[in-house]
Amino acid sequence: MATTQADIDREIAREREVYEKSVAKGAPRTHHPDRDYAAYRSSRLRHPKQPLVSVAIRQDPEAVELASPAFGETDVTALDNDLTRQHQGEPLGERITVSGRVLDRSGRPVRGQLIEVWQANASGRYAHQRDQHPAPLDPNFTGVGRTLTRDDGGYSFTSIKPGAYPWRNHTNAWRPAHIHFSLFGSAFTQRLVTQMYFPNDPLFAYDPILQSVTDEAARQRLVARYHHELSQPEWSLGYHWDIVLDGPAATWIEEGR
Repeated sequence: MATTQADIDREIAREREVYEKSVAKGAPRTHHPDRDYAAYRSSRLRHPKQPLVSVAIRQDPEAVELASPAFGETDVTALDNDLTRQHQGEPLGERITVSGRVLDRSGRPVRGQLIEVWQANASGRYAHQRDQHPAPLDPNFTGVGRTLTRDDGGYSFTSIKPGAYPWRNHTNAWRPAHIHFSLFGSAFTQRLVTQMYFPNDPLFAYDPILQSVTDEAARQRLVARYHHELSQPEWSLGYHWDIVLDGPAATWIEEGR
């Protein structure tokens, strides 16, 4: 029998109850989800089941990769952070500006950090051959962009607000609107991937990916804040979202995925 949304809701509630009870008994709060979170069906099937292998990079820095990636100013163009200007025509949908800062655990800015984003279009469809969601593609929107953080750790993207889409985790499963973020350190092995959500989305409670972050405060840090001062007259609505790389205020990272 197919798994229903009600089944997933019960699993989410059980996980939340177990977590809150453990915290009440003195267990530390956790900011990242379990890799085998049951309600997220594909994660449970593909998460690593063996201990991670330690690589002695200091003794053999080429054991993982021959060279670290080097991203300079000439590699990222002025248009790469504007997803609405990459084609000849205007994309359909609600234009948005997403800005924020990349910070370390002490609140210090992380400069020169490569940020890549990818997302669905306004209809909730990715420009990817494996996406067979019967929603229209937009010939003027590919849904990918990148930028480098400034000296103050700041970044900015102009895009189109993505639509919700079905994803077949269970019957009637729909993902809330979100943008994927990827951040690189000085090497590919330091890559971090996360997702940014939009405030007041009615699908939050039904999404096992977001709900796999069982700590409420950590989950809220994934939701951008509408910022009217970032909105541009006659152009776009503004959202603010900071990314904290580590520490107690860290942004959830999709570890192992």
